[in-house]
Amino acid sequence: MSSRPLIGITTSDHKSFMAWACDRLAVWRAGGQPVRLSPSREIPEGLTGLMIGGGDDIGAQLYDGGEVRLDVRVDPARDQLELSLLERFLPQQLPVLGICRGAQIINVHCGGTLIGDIYTTYDHVRRQRTVLPRKQVDIATGSRLHTLLDVSRCRVNSLHHQAVDRLGDTLHVVARDRDGLVQAIEAPECPYLIGVQWHPEFLVFNRPQQRLIRGLVDAARKR
Repeated sequence: MSSRPLIGITTSDHKSFMAWACDRLAVWRAGGQPVRLSPSREIPEGLTGLMIGGGDDIGAQLYDGGEVRLDVRVDPARDQLELSLLERFLPQQLPVLGICRGAQIINVHCGGTLIGDIYTTYDHVRRQRTVLPRKQVDIATGSRLHTLLDVSRCRVNSLHHQAVDRLGDTLHVVARDRDGLVQAIEAPECPYLIGVQWHPEFLVFNRPQQRLIRGLVDAARKR
């Protein structure tokens, strides 16, 4: 039997091979056994960790986001899958890492809301859409994220246009970018519940970012 803990990674049914390959590689390098989860797949037994991956927008009706925009892609089946997984994982104190939309769905699950589009809501926010680490983020000293990354600031990639607005119950903001937008959240009462707005799985040669994923696997192994 493999000593690697089973880490579920959520995706849509139509996620690109390259995106899934990066998620899978990141978890495998960190010592975990990646398992793809999507709305059409049966959820296996024995999962001890969960990574909620990036992807399409979260449906505005889930967080009272007002008028539904027609120019964005949504995936209601995936929204429901991830909310049901959080309902299952969080009461058991199982480790969860949310990436980009993953951080947003964690916030929605905990009763928070989202900014539907940061660029139309805020005039001062610069348009940055890149897989390269070009956005600077400041990390709260003493947070679990700070302990894992072992840095107080870092440069990250940016592929989002939604963002955390009102914070969900039990969650703390632990990183912001230079525009003041929330870039990471965590729940101090949970052994491992972290959401980051960037994509550490794409930063394959960045040691602090890979420690974030290793932290998820290590927490799952302890379970």
